[in-house]
Amino acid sequence: MNTVAKGRRRSHSLRKALGMWQLYVLLLPAVVYLILFNYVPMYGVQIAFRDFRASRGILGSKWVGLKYFIKFVTYPNFWKIIRNTVTLSAYGLALFPLALILAMMLNEVGNLRFKKFAQMVTYAPHFISTVVLCSMVALFFGRASGLVNNVRELLGYERFAYMESTAAFKHLYVWSGKWQNTGWNTIIYMSALAGVSTELIEAARIDGANRVQIIWHVNLPAILPTVVILLIMNCGSILSIGFEKVYLLQNSLNLDASQVISTYVYDIGLQSGQYSYSSAIGLFNTVINIMFVMTVNTISKKITDVGLW
Repeated sequence: MNTVAKGRRRSHSLRKALGMWQLYVLLLPAVVYLILFNYVPMYGVQIAFRDFRASRGILGSKWVGLKYFIKFVTYPNFWKIIRNTVTLSAYGLALFPLALILAMMLNEVGNLRFKKFAQMVTYAPHFISTVVLCSMVALFFGRASGLVNNVRELLGYERFAYMESTAAFKHLYVWSGKWQNTGWNTIIYMSALAGVSTELIEAARIDGANRVQIIWHVNLPAILPTVVILLIMNCGSILSIGFEKVYLLQNSLNLDASQVISTYVYDIGLQSGQYSYSSAIGLFNTVINIMFVMTVNTISKKITDVGLW
């Protein structure tokens, strides 16, 4: 009987799936794209375990195991590179609530025209290219003619070489990124806030709750799952500092603070042609990020009962 029941359920599931074949056809391009550009390239991961030579191909290159992983871990500047990468990521992660706070503020604005204007102003920096953003940072903070140094001089202070300072680099990198992306990141929170029950808000007002209490006891708990999911995803990229912006702000004088994993991979991979070594570092980076995601997700599930899986 159990076998017959299972057979019937399978047959019913198959008929149901065939009845929605149009949806699967729409989904097909995304699946094909994912396979071609995310899974097929995984074949090349084995380069990290081989002494890769282009003339021999991947399978023809000598297998060397963990040689390049050990080489990276024992590299004299290994801890400096890891420290710089984690510092920039952790600094940015510490400012994670900015987008949430801005979304809460925009949600409380009653004047629709002003609200749209504020959203437009805060979203606009997101569409500035990284090259232009870094050029703006250089123009504003340049020592010779930068606006910030001009103001410092007018106030009686000495000019300061922000672009060449290792201490200033992390602040320039992180805060310029927050200025560019905080407004754009509020979109998800604004969408989540739009789904908050108006009945709960009205009930809270009837009970005498003010705006701050409604935000804290109604709005925030309602969008907490969204906040937690985004936080987990941000923690999963703790070692994945983007290459382009760091490289554009980098110079020989701030290298002690600006040399991160991605720029080091560029130096040894594309400039020096050490493909196996750079692949090993990239794989090392990926494994650490996966471990971070799993750890943070486990902690989140225990504390808030919300997680990616």
